[in-house]
Amino acid sequence: MEYIEVAIKIPADKQEWFDILSAQLSEYDFESFVQSEEALLAYVKQSKFNSENLDAVLSINSFQYQIKNIPQQNWNKVWEENFNPITVKDKVAIRAPFHASFDSYPYIITIEPKMSFGTGHHQTTQLMILQMLELDFNGKSVLDMGCGTGILAIFSSLLGADDILAVDIDEWAYENTLENIERNNIDNIGALCGDASVLCGKFDIIIANINRNILLQDLSVYKSVAKADSVLLLSGFYMSDHSTICDAAEKEGFQFQKLMEDNNWVSALFILR
Repeated sequence: MEYIEVAIKIPADKQEWFDILSAQLSEYDFESFVQSEEALLAYVKQSKFNSENLDAVLSINSFQYQIKNIPQQNWNKVWEENFNPITVKDKVAIRAPFHASFDSYPYIITIEPKMSFGTGHHQTTQLMILQMLELDFNGKSVLDMGCGTGILAIFSSLLGADDILAVDIDEWAYENTLENIERNNIDNIGALCGDASVLCGKFDIIIANINRNILLQDLSVYKSVAKADSVLLLSGFYMSDHSTICDAAEKEGFQFQKLMEDNNWVSALFILR
């Protein structure tokens, strides 16, 4: 399977567009994003690439870009050259197998993302981790929707969760999650490939780092699989979308509790009442 790489030149005075474009392109089946010094590298399966959608996103602000085919087997070299380890609050370290160890950190997650989205660099993942550090996961059942590389599912296990289900609609993300679960020696995470329609059972904590439209679409499903007093932790949307997300969540019985924000990205915590 071949991918398309779109290299988008980002001017020095428009650094905020790294995140904005990543979010916008993810709406058009772009799966992975790598930030280099002067460009955003965006990847989409060749079969799903639509030049008109790309032009619609980039022409508004006149971004220059180049397109090339990239075989799947070349991805390891691409991300390895650009993937630096991430640390969160001196407690959580996210590293690749070739990085040095972080023995002083209580929580260490090792991932090899390949073509899956979710290296931990994006603000939304780090916001979710910060929120999760303040929750009690001991003995809880957890659902991780849009699991990507499995970072948040793995972190849930490290925090003491009893059983975890990781779900992603992308087959490559699903397979990569299975690999990273094994890589981190985790034995209490199950994984499914699909959307919210595959869900069953009940969960104490539901985490979903996806995007605004999918979150709004699936809130009713999240309620159907939530236990009484369940925690719902959402991210993947902007501050400008927060009121819309809150209104929709509260219609399903989720009461807003707490907000975290970083560079206009938001993570919101709710409780089902």
